[in-house]
Amino acid sequence: MSNLTPHTGGGAAAPTDSDNRYKAVQHKLKALGQAMDLAEGELGTLLLGMQRNAERAEGLAVDIANAEVDRKFVEMTNQVAVALGGAAVEVHRLHETATEVSGLAHDARRTHARLYEALDDIRSSRPERTPKPGFLVR
Repeated sequence: MSNLTPHTGGGAAAPTDSDNRYKAVQHKLKALGQAMDLAEGELGTLLLGMQRNAERAEGLAVDIANAEVDRKFVEMTNQVAVALGGAAVEVHRLHETATEVSGLAHDARRTHARLYEALDDIRSSRPERTPKPGFLVR
């Protein structure tokens, strides 16, 4: 049996709102990257456990067959092994996707900083207030 427990809290990304200020976007991208890093690690652990359980179920089916137990138990155990193997394949795909999204979030954060950090520094350091975006587009 697995000792994994559902993870609640701590890994949630920043709320998606209409706050598009530089620091808010940086925070959201950082939170997304961290959440995906956490998911990547947990999915990796889940994947290893599922693969191990599938191998154990397959071995158990062989042991049951060698013990000449009723054939239906061998078939049921084989079906469990196949189901676990199939689920492990899908968890592997999900793990790869989480890895990709994590990398993209970190890349997006770096790109956003490269493009807008200097502008934010200028806007943040001057004493005059800056009009809201879209103010001059009338």
